[in-house]
This record gives sequence, C-alpha cells and structure tokens, in this order.
Amino acid sequence: MLKSRSHLWLLAGAFGALAAFAPSPSVFAQDVRPALPVVTAAAQRGPVALEISANGNVVAEASVAVRSRVEGQMRQVHVAEGQRVKRGDVLFTLDARMTEALLAQQEAQLARDRAQAVRARQDAVRYTSLQGGGFAAAQRLEQAQADAAAAEATMRATEAGISQTRITLDYATIRAEISGRLGAIPATQGNLVRAGDSAPLATITQTDPIQVQFAVPERWLPEIQAAMQLGEPLVTAHPPADSKPPVRGRLFFVDSQVDTTSGTIQLKARFSNPDDSLWPGQYVNVVLVPRTEADALSVPVQAVQTGAGGERFVYVVDAESRARRRAVKLERVVAGRAVLAAEIAAGDKVVVEGAQLLSDGARVAERAARQS
Repeated sequence: MLKSRSHLWLLAGAFGALAAFAPSPSVFAQDVRPALPVVTAAAQRGPVALEISANGNVVAEASVAVRSRVEGQMRQVHVAEGQRVKRGDVLFTLDARMTEALLAQQEAQLARDRAQAVRARQDAVRYTSLQGGGFAAAQRLEQAQADAAAAEATMRATEAGISQTRITLDYATIRAEISGRLGAIPATQGNLVRAGDSAPLATITQTDPIQVQFAVPERWLPEIQAAMQLGEPLVTAHPPADSKPPVRGRLFFVDSQVDTTSGTIQLKARFSNPDDSLWPGQYVNVVLVPRTEADALSVPVQAVQTGAGGERFVYVVDAESRARRRAVKLERVVAGRAVLAAEIAAGDKVVVEGAQLLSDGARVAERAARQS
C-alpha cells in the first residue's frame, strides 16, 4: 500500500512540473490564430504636385456683334452659320451702287477744282511779277492771291468728301473684326440693312485662345500669390463627360478682392484651343497646380483609415508580418495618392486592402491585389 502511494505522488509531481512549463491558454490561442490576408503597397517619397481642384465655366476670350455702319440692301452673304473665320475675312456685301456713283461725281469735281486751283496759282504768280514792275495794282494782286487760296480750299474740301465717300463705300463690305466662330446669321440676301438695327447681322466668338473662370477658397490665396510671382502656374481643365486628356493652360488673373459671401477668390486661366476641346459656356473640372513639393511622403489613398474619434491612421506591416498601427496627418490627395505627415519611411509596406479586420499587432499574410 505504501509503495502504491509513493508512485501516485511521483506521477503528480511529474504532471505538475510539465504544467509549469506549458504555455498559457491565451498564448496558445494567439499562435494558432490564422493570419489575415491583406494587400500592401510601398510608401513613397518624391515630388508631388500641390493640386487645387475646383469647378469652372468656359468663357470666350472675346465676342463681337457684327452690325452695318451704313444702310443698303444685302447683296451677298459670303459665310455660313457656325463657320470659323479669320480677322479681315469678308462676311457680307451691301449694294453700294449709289455710293459708287457719288464717288465718281466727286472725283470729276476734284479734277475741275484742281484745274481751277492751278489757274488761280498761275494768276497770283503773274500779278506778283507785274506789281514788281509797277504794271499791276496792289488790289488786283490781293484779289488773285485770295482766288488762289479759295481754289486750294475748294480742292481740299472735295478731297475730304471723296475720302468720306470711300469710307462709306468700304463699309458696304462688312469684314470680320476678330478671328473666331460665327453664330446664327439671321440676315439673308435681299434684306434691307440699316445702320441703326439693334439685331446684329451675326456674332463672332473667339474660341482660340479661350478662358476658364473658377473660384477657390481664400485659404489658397497665399499659395496662389507666391506662384504668380514666379510665373503663371499650370491649370488643367477637363469636361466631365469627355474621354480626351485634360487641356493645359496658364493662370493669368486673380481677382482684386475676396468674395465675402462665399469666402472664395475668382480666378481666370487661358488655354490654347485650336481643336475646340473647350466650348464657351461649358462646365469643366479645373485643377490648379501652384507648386510641386520636392520630397513628399505619399501612400495609396485606400491605406488611410479613420478611427472612431476622427483620427487618421495606417497599418504598416513589419518584418514579422504583423500590422502596426501608425497615426498620420492627411495633408491632401493627389491622383489617387494621399500625401501624409507621419513617421513612415519610404518603402514601408502599408495595408491597402483588408485593413478593416485588423488590430494593432495582428498577424497578416500578404496576397496579390485583385485584377480589375
């Protein structure tokens, strides 16, 4: 009996020794917990542009309402609606036969006035020589000189009338004052055109170059002012439904005051538009780039998480394949990447997919990203 009891005490001591060295239940559970699958991407450092996004409207560089300066019947329409024209192109021709007849009459009168002026000058010269010899009275000489001066004045008046008539005749041919695209043309051949008509014959809208006007919050004003001192910063514009690449232009105008009702500042950019990528009145998405940050830390925007208290953080995968939570400050988002202020080095792996199931210190297993 004593021998059996001693064996029992030995077995109990052996089990106690084994229990002392066995891992706790919590440690055992942590080790066997499966790793959570995640997709990672490397944090990067490098140049990142500062982008200010806004909504804008396309406006024409200039618009001219074509009106007649003289009255006449529309003789010929040389252009079509919607046609692109250059400055100096002939648009309309009015019937100018009456003006042409008046010009011919004035030119004949000028020829007569010139002949009379020549004779009057010769008479004045002749009487001057006769007075020197005592053969002509002073009164007759004065009369000859006055006649010569009057003939000169008459000739100049006729020349001025001819110049005016030629201007009127030139107005009968209506030309484009600027280069651009024509709108609707209500005037047709045969209609009577008057100089005082309120409705224009056509409208020319200059579309190349073209402008985009937009507004940004006033907090960006120092950045914009600093950029304008170095030159005209880059602006891109893109219609929302257009598949073409954005059009590149330059900021050239900053309004002289901030709109106190909206807290925004009005801006204008100019774009080269030879292929009509932008159209007057069109709504566009605008991105202003006042500067480029040379050494910015950036990660894919999907990596940035928001906590219950509104704090921002990312999960960084360490060398032991564990997710470590790191607090970050989101400065801005550029082209799908979040620019951060954080204690993260270039090349660190941040979780971009699967972060919702993670906690600090969780084991992870990296997997390939899903192909879209």
